[in-house]
Amino acid sequence: MAAPFFLNAFSALRVPGQLGMIDAVFMSPQDAMIPFQILGGEAQLVQIMLKPEEKVIAKPGSMCFMSGSIEMENVFVPENEVGVWQWLFGKTVSSIVFHNNGQGDGFVGIAAPSLARILPLDLAIFGGEILCQPDAFLCSINDVKVNNTVDQRARNIIPGAEGFLRQKLSGQGLAFIVAGGSVVQKNLEVGEVLSVDVSCIAAVTTTVNVQIKYNGPMRRAVFGGDNLVTAVLTGPGIVFIQSLPFHRFSQRIARAVTSPNMRENPKFVMQIAIFFFLAYVVIISSLILTDV
Repeated sequence: MAAPFFLNAFSALRVPGQLGMIDAVFMSPQDAMIPFQILGGEAQLVQIMLKPEEKVIAKPGSMCFMSGSIEMENVFVPENEVGVWQWLFGKTVSSIVFHNNGQGDGFVGIAAPSLARILPLDLAIFGGEILCQPDAFLCSINDVKVNNTVDQRARNIIPGAEGFLRQKLSGQGLAFIVAGGSVVQKNLEVGEVLSVDVSCIAAVTTTVNVQIKYNGPMRRAVFGGDNLVTAVLTGPGIVFIQSLPFHRFSQRIARAVTSPNMRENPKFVMQIAIFFFLAYVVIISSLILTDV
């Protein structure tokens, strides 16, 4: 059974009955105890106990099971900043609210969308905000605001921490995020430096200074370059590192099911497209020069 992160922030509790042992209890600013349990190994889910009139906000499509007293509603949450650009790029602009309208305690099980681990983060520990990878947010209890940023300028794709950590969680509540593979927590002291591949950063506190380092020319990204961009992190602060980012996992699956050429070079189609584009430019240029 998985233990929650920041054990000093949560109280261990055993509750007899249907749910068995509860991994931890979150103490809200209103002194309300909300027990939760993280189940599973590589593909985890979180089970949250809700007293009457308590609620949980989650990402659409994440519900796995819930008790009979829980009502589910798809709503637009104003505090979660989204806009037209997020909708155009395929991002959902709504959230699922699980509300306990019964007279007794209820529970809801929320699952990770892929082979991922669930990290419970008390935002009050981080000074009220933390930066996460895109789509890291799974669900939250109490005061949590989700801000998804999208920058349409190509030159600002990866300018800094907000370039690849495009989800900011703020507030004083409890947030659950997902991270792929095994998760390592690094506590950086003042001035301590740590270099991490940008895709392996699941979350980082805002006190950490993030500098982007390119390990070679950008053209290598097109012609097969791994570990091209590295994030140099300087403390103080905390960073959560994931061993298997979802895009890396999906690329390995694609290599296994595609043709031998694509398996050896996953950017084969991109290279062919660039070749034909350059050939087109050469032909058009030669025709123009011939006319002149």
